[in-house]
Amino acid sequence: MIDANRLRDSFLALVRIDNPSGQEVAMAEAVMARLRDLGLLPEQDGKGNVIAAMAGRGEPLLLSAHLDSVAPAVGKEPVVADGVVRSAGVTVLGADDLAGVAAILEGVRSARKQDGHCRAAEIVFTVEEEIGLHGARALDYRRLRSKLGVALDLNGELGGICISAPAQDAIRVTIHGRAAHAGVAPEQGVSAIRVAAEAIAAMPLGRIDSETTANVGVIEGGAATNIIPDRVMLKAEARSRDASKLDRQTKAMRAAFEAAASHHGAAVDFQAERAYGPIRVAEDAPIVQLCRRAVQAIGLEPCLIATGGGSDVNVFGMHGIAAVNLSIGYREIHTPGEHISLSDLEQAARLVEALLTAED
Repeated sequence: MIDANRLRDSFLALVRIDNPSGQEVAMAEAVMARLRDLGLLPEQDGKGNVIAAMAGRGEPLLLSAHLDSVAPAVGKEPVVADGVVRSAGVTVLGADDLAGVAAILEGVRSARKQDGHCRAAEIVFTVEEEIGLHGARALDYRRLRSKLGVALDLNGELGGICISAPAQDAIRVTIHGRAAHAGVAPEQGVSAIRVAAEAIAAMPLGRIDSETTANVGVIEGGAATNIIPDRVMLKAEARSRDASKLDRQTKAMRAAFEAAASHHGAAVDFQAERAYGPIRVAEDAPIVQLCRRAVQAIGLEPCLIATGGGSDVNVFGMHGIAAVNLSIGYREIHTPGEHISLSDLEQAARLVEALLTAED
């Protein structure tokens, strides 16, 4: 009962709306209009997340996707060729995660036509997912009844069910050195940039092991080439599907900064925040079994996977919702080469329909 043409047109219309993280107002308005057209009564919370409840049988299932896309996400223009939707090449496409949004809207529309057979659902479209899951973290979970849920926010072949994802530590470091004239009295200065460089060179980064990664992604500091820089700010992260490994990695990064600062007579302010916890859902958990049946119902083979990326699912788990992330077929996300086939988009909508009409 999925209308492929309507789904395509809805997806293309959403893609053309600017939606960088923190600027989702127009996107939220467009999505709420579509939810009202489905007969639902969407609301927004104080953060801007869109929430809608749908009556039906049994306990509600949380259906989630996010409204924002990574930059550049202004002036997006989709191009359709040979059954594939791509960006015109200057921006991202925004299939991450507007394909998930469009699939949920179409899947819900189709499932609601099956009177008396559609499962109850709670739909949550979050904001600012791409910059730290801020929307999911700010959500008022007292407004939700769901104990099981899915997010449609995973790249790769349809049929993928992510049951394991890492926790993340968000790290901010400020190094305080001492300014001096770089040509007249360099020996009187302490270069914060040099301290940062030596610390980064000494710490484990990249792929640490099969479950753990780390990265320094932002460095800001210095004012002019003739001044020994007295301050540098860095942003970094560490991730692991094993909480104890994550603790060790973050401690190793702290130790590297502190050792380099001590060696040069600098000071370091190291702050680490557990942005979200790990996800590990049992293979026989009810939500996994429901997703398996739904994937099989649309003619695909389920595949249980682990990922190195976080998503809103990590935050849902921290609030007592057993949720998994589902692959919906988009590729080369976070690049101008991002694309998705219309057949995969249609299958993603069928997957939502199957989740809502599957027998308990």
